Amino acid sequence: MSGPGEGGSLDGVRVLDLATLFAGPLAATMLGDFGAEVVKVEHPTKPDPSRGHGPSKEGIGLWWKLLGRNKRTITLDLSKRGGRATLLRLAAETDVIIENFRPGTLEKWDLGWAELSAANPRLILARVTAFGQFGPYAHRPGFGTLAEAMSGFAAITGEPDAPPTLPPFGLADSIAGLATAYAVLTALRARDRTGEGQVIDMAIIEPILTVLGPQPIWYDQLGHVQPRTGNRSANNAPRNTYRTADGSWVAVSTSAQSIAERVMRLVGRPDVIDEPWFATGADRARHADVLDGAVGAWIARRTRDEVLAAFEKAEAAIAPVQDVRDVMSDPQYQALDTVTSVDDPELGPLRMQNVLFRLSATPGAIHWAGRPHGADTDAVLGELGLTTAEIQELRAEGAL
Repeated sequence: MSGPGEGGSLDGVRVLDLATLFAGPLAATMLGDFGAEVVKVEHPTKPDPSRGHGPSKEGIGLWWKLLGRNKRTITLDLSKRGGRATLLRLAAETDVIIENFRPGTLEKWDLGWAELSAANPRLILARVTAFGQFGPYAHRPGFGTLAEAMSGFAAITGEPDAPPTLPPFGLADSIAGLATAYAVLTALRARDRTGEGQVIDMAIIEPILTVLGPQPIWYDQLGHVQPRTGNRSANNAPRNTYRTADGSWVAVSTSAQSIAERVMRLVGRPDVIDEPWFATGADRARHADVLDGAVGAWIARRTRDEVLAAFEKAEAAIAPVQDVRDVMSDPQYQALDTVTSVDDPELGPLRMQNVLFRLSATPGAIHWAGRPHGADTDAVLGELGLTTAEIQELRAEGAL
């Protein structure tokens, strides 16, 4: 198998992406961005549903162009005898397999850890499921939305007198994708020492709980349950979104005491700085009505550009509330090339998020956007050593 590689940090690492939708495939995308050779394996007649998620152009799903970048695509029905045998051949020459079938599915096809590790003792098998490989919920169907609800995220999101709020995008899946890529790199590092592979059990309900912060320890030690506070914070104030005179919105944060003082001087209320309650973030948060009133009234009399310029001059923390149109033209994102252009043979130039971070010596790169379903089947299997006759036999069986 060949792929981006060519000097990337993960050059020489081979990944089979058997997963669908978002968490598992996103992990594989991130590995591919930094040089891993990723082969996306899809069912011959049931491709990854992400190909059909969201808007499309000329019948081609745009989300897939992002999620499928730097991956070669093949088809394989793992439930067929020939599909199973071919996967084992692929596994023998692979470093990492990422899958998200319900627990027991691979075992049902005689493709569990026992068979895969026998084919390749150095293999890393990343198993990404909603609830993990064991426990009372393990065999339930699940998606990131359920993790956002179960973890406590929805319970603390939204206005105090409004319903719990779910994110309008794949938050839990994306966090789990990041965590899975991290887990794969950790397992590969361990293999460098031991020479042996292992299984990664990634439950989507867990990484989002980690990024929610100290809620469990607060509850354990104090019985404290974090409430919904809208855009306010229980840890500092002023911290909110504020509307400008020209109808735009800005976000202000004062996590640092010095920033809070600068903001109140800027908006003409230096008197509150001397109040005893202004000395800590938590005490300021208890007086958020006073602080928000002052900041909000000052901002409401000025345009967005005027507000941003004044805050920058005062070295106070502020950002415009941007939609995707603003993001695409934001000068800081442009300087970082955060949204970059990728040439695609199907749709022409595409703009999408760039690789996740910059490395000075072995930078990542986007070599191509998501490819058509099964586009590289013959090439990948040919490189594996299958003859034309064997490939035709697999097609006749319905395994490809």
